[in-house]
Amino acid sequence: MAKKKTKFTCQDCGYESAKWMGKCPGCGSWNSMVEEMEQVVKAGRRGAFSGATSTAVQKPQSITTIESTQEPRIYTKSPEFDRVLGGGIVRGSLVLIGGDPGIGKSTILLQTSAQLADNDHKVLYISGEESIKQTKLRADRLNIKSNNLFVHAETNLELISEIINEMDPEFVVVDSIQTIYHSDITSAPGSVSQVRECTAELMRIAKTKGIAVFIVGHVTKEGSIAGPRLLEHMVDTVLYFEGERHHTYRILRAVKNRFGSTNEIGIFEMKEAGLEEVANPSEIFLEERSQGAAGSIVVASMEGTRPVLVEIQALISPTSFGNPRRMATGIDHNRVPLLMAVLEKRVGMLLQNQDAYLKVAGGVRLDEPAIDLAIAVSIASSFRDVSSNPTDVVIGEVGLTGEVRRVSRIDQRVQEAAKLGFKRVILPERNLGGWKIPDGIEVVGVSTVSEALQYTLGG
Repeated sequence: MAKKKTKFTCQDCGYESAKWMGKCPGCGSWNSMVEEMEQVVKAGRRGAFSGATSTAVQKPQSITTIESTQEPRIYTKSPEFDRVLGGGIVRGSLVLIGGDPGIGKSTILLQTSAQLADNDHKVLYISGEESIKQTKLRADRLNIKSNNLFVHAETNLELISEIINEMDPEFVVVDSIQTIYHSDITSAPGSVSQVRECTAELMRIAKTKGIAVFIVGHVTKEGSIAGPRLLEHMVDTVLYFEGERHHTYRILRAVKNRFGSTNEIGIFEMKEAGLEEVANPSEIFLEERSQGAAGSIVVASMEGTRPVLVEIQALISPTSFGNPRRMATGIDHNRVPLLMAVLEKRVGMLLQNQDAYLKVAGGVRLDEPAIDLAIAVSIASSFRDVSSNPTDVVIGEVGLTGEVRRVSRIDQRVQEAAKLGFKRVILPERNLGGWKIPDGIEVVGVSTVSEALQYTLGG
């Protein structure tokens, strides 16, 4: 009888080694190597998405002879969810959604399943963490009543495949991938080998049968999806459900999407009856804004195709340490010292002995260059202890020489500001012209940071 071979696999990155090591050479994590049995792959040819063994080898085709068609979309009753996916659900797609425990991953997928079932689509919801009675209690709380939504509690992937073959659903939800196991693999559910093989089997089912499959992934304490990094490479779309458990607002963000943009976000509010989409997030982010407070300014940022108005807050105070602190929440922390250096060199503010704390109110994260001027104005406002006009919106990219550079989609940003009742927009001078200014709002073009401070802070 042949001796069974074992290997040691890192549970964080999937690195494999013939012997145990305390520190993984792949990702540098400690005590993550676990012994697993090596799996013997049977010989034979299997097409990537053919679903059956075949001895025929397909010949390469010229790209000009391949027929291309637009992927048909299936819409839910949630425009926010459809926007993040790129305009709807694509048949045969494999979507991975991750998030912190208790953030609402199961809730949003159960609500989406009910919406699809109400549109005469057969949906199979497979729960590996809850019993069918627990899922029924959640559905009752969400007021879900549809005959086309089928619920099953199972963790064996082979039995799940048989159920899918018998039912032939249009959509499948697997909650979660870390609880599913394949009987041919000896390692425990949630290990690198189990997650990799189970995801590969679900991908084969999705591609061969044209079924849209949604899988839930647990996250680590760092916020990334648990398991091998290969998991995110295999799926078509990766969604992150973000937010604070003690706050009601949730943000659905795409970090990978083969069928659409990764810049779109969907905003939801958690209520007693489930998640409700927020049609106008700008009002939500600005509803608790303090009037006349120094260090506060509003910026119009683009999240994909949607303009969002958010408040940037800055607190500048004398330091009591040898090295001043620079802290930022919601923006890149490297951008703060850069803009403070521009203010010190080009405007003459002595900021080298000041602590700086910046925050984007509302929990949203901004990373586009158009928020540079708003950050600079908020820092100057807090340093001088002079409040800006509460009806002003500031937009613009700041260069190292102190110039204000043009930004994209300025007309959509200004229209969003006018819709919410703002009276004046400070924007790059080179963005003036070529578009229609909405009624009831003043547009001021500036070319330098100093000029922007004169309009917003009076000097």
